Amino acid sequence: MTRPRRGLMQAALPVLTALSLGGCALNRLNTGRELAQQARPFSARPAAAVRSVLVVGDSTAVGTGATLPERSLPGLIAAAHLNWRIDNLAVNGARFIDVVKQLEGATGRHDLVLILAGGNDVIRLTGEASLQGQIEQAVALASRQADTVVVMPCGDVGHAPFFFAPWSWLMSSRSKRLHAQVADVATRTGSRYVRLLKPRATDPFALDPVNMNAADGLHPSDLGYRQWYAELQGQGGLAP
Repeated sequence: MTRPRRGLMQAALPVLTALSLGGCALNRLNTGRELAQQARPFSARPAAAVRSVLVVGDSTAVGTGATLPERSLPGLIAAAHLNWRIDNLAVNGARFIDVVKQLEGATGRHDLVLILAGGNDVIRLTGEASLQGQIEQAVALASRQADTVVVMPCGDVGHAPFFFAPWSWLMSSRSKRLHAQVADVATRTGSRYVRLLKPRATDPFALDPVNMNAADGLHPSDLGYRQWYAELQGQGGLAP
């Protein structure tokens, strides 16, 4: 596939998917846009901070789908650690190439960099070779700004209620490849990888789609972000 054609396909895929799934998906697409417009990245600057965390990434780092910024993943981190400073540079729609740009624009030294990204690369068909280099570049930049780098890609996009077969099969396949790439980079660089990828039979987002997912059927809900926080904490992502 030529670059122009790949670019057109990447841009058109969400719309084509919605059209193929009918009015319900179109409504969810519109709902997703509204949620993105309402979302604001959560940051915290306590007067006597003992730890500094830089958050970069996509809409899941912004907290799209949460009813309040405080109920996003960064907001939950701040609620559990009142004396941690959190700087959030995340942007809705960001891919790993955009995370690289976010990190290039970051200033100062941090104790931890949390990277929440990958879903848009899955959905928008970023090529595997390009994505591999972008993940490596993002982790390398983050490593220059903090001793601890945590990469937390989204779970299985194919389990999101927004997608039905055969699109869900494609999204699941690409999600697994994304996680394999992130795990490989994390192993080679000594970064921390938080695995949200689960089989459908044990994935809370597939087992309880109404409560775990936001109204657009694509982003986590308040409960979904609490599940992500539990995974981040349980897998040692926030350990000193």
